[in-house]
Amino acid sequence: MAAVAAGGLAGCAPGRVERFATWAEARNAVFALAQPGSRWRSGGAWSLSQTLQHLAQSIEGSLAGYPQSKPAWFTHTLGAAAHALFDARGRMTHPLDEPIPGAPVLAPEVPADAAALRLLRAMDAFESHDGALAPHFAYGALDKPAYARAHQMHLAAHWQQFEETRLA
Repeated sequence: MAAVAAGGLAGCAPGRVERFATWAEARNAVFALAQPGSRWRSGGAWSLSQTLQHLAQSIEGSLAGYPQSKPAWFTHTLGAAAHALFDARGRMTHPLDEPIPGAPVLAPEVPADAAALRLLRAMDAFESHDGALAPHFAYGALDKPAYARAHQMHLAAHWQQFEETRLA
């Protein structure tokens, strides 16, 4: 499995990922971050752990509901338009340090491997889920394929800030 994970990450070098073509590709890249000795870090405002926690919160929200949603007028206009644009482009852009509204504070003390495992569990739960999904806090109602694509784009957007630390 480590070879699969490493191979998944090889095509997902930091600063080069614009999209994950499949859910499995995204999952393999996250799995590589959870491996002992992983040398990845975040070059953004949040640590690698905080970023992975944020990504897990996003997927968990699609299953259990988000703590807060934008007003209906927003989800039906600006949110829907943003989702349509991202979907057409195949990639998402947004401030990479913007928390999910109402979500718990991202804990800096959580080890990155634990945060990666949480994200993997959220991904697995999403993949196996066959019931109704909660409306997205900004985009509104999405079916499972649209949600999966949105999550993949969200993962790839944050992947841009990951970089491998070099040994001295």
